[in-house]
Amino acid sequence: MAYSGDPILAEDLLFKPEHSLIDQSLHSHLGATTTNGDGFGVGWYGLGETPAVFKGIDPAWNDENLREVASQVSTHLLFAHIRASTGSAVQRSNSHPFRHENWLWMHNGCIEGFERMKRDLVFAIEPDLYPYIEGSTDSEVLFFLALTFGLREDPLGAVGRAVGLVEHLARQYGIDAPVQMSAATTDGVTVWAFRYSSEGKTRSLFYSTEISRLRSLHPEVEALQRFGMTARLVVSEPIRDLPGAWNEMPEGSAAIVREGRDDIVPFVPLGAT
Repeated sequence: MAYSGDPILAEDLLFKPEHSLIDQSLHSHLGATTTNGDGFGVGWYGLGETPAVFKGIDPAWNDENLREVASQVSTHLLFAHIRASTGSAVQRSNSHPFRHENWLWMHNGCIEGFERMKRDLVFAIEPDLYPYIEGSTDSEVLFFLALTFGLREDPLGAVGRAVGLVEHLARQYGIDAPVQMSAATTDGVTVWAFRYSSEGKTRSLFYSTEISRLRSLHPEVEALQRFGMTARLVVSEPIRDLPGAWNEMPEGSAAIVREGRDDIVPFVPLGAT
């Protein structure tokens, strides 16, 4: 889940909705697995440019510290992730979101054949960035590839080149459909979200309808009053069953969310040069 808008308590996003991310950690409706208990992470922006990150290896539904923190943290931009490992170890450094300087990154999905391609992919990462890799996941490698290919200057192009490199190497290794990716990244001002897979059957991703329209559709829903007029959510699956609230992102697309303007554009892997 990614939230952007007026400052709001983290618990209003993580715990209070009827199908909140915490509920999804036990009862996911659309995910690859019903239970996502291999750790969690929350990243948010406060007083400084660098975001804070709070991660754990316990299931999100069973972490009292997360509930304590969420009841006090107010933020204008929050990333939250629940993890179901695709093979890498359950350890704090493998929990999302990943952070580098003022950037956050989180990813649902996997790189098929990652173990076979890992050496080539890691060697493609800028040497100055390599020491900052903390974990062992394909998701973190994808993040540092995007940083290598210019995430700071051109997020859409950088992620496109990172995915393009993975698909290029996969062809050399005879791996079909290597990329399964719903992902999000932010610099603390703008959020970029991606929905793409090599086979064209990507895991779900939704964005929220404008709050002004939702309030007019559902004046009886008190919870909508807690959100400012600029609030936007990007979620793997809806956190509340509210008609008209959610819009599915198209296959092969990217969303750009910033104050006063939102766009959805095509996402196409690029040659990693």
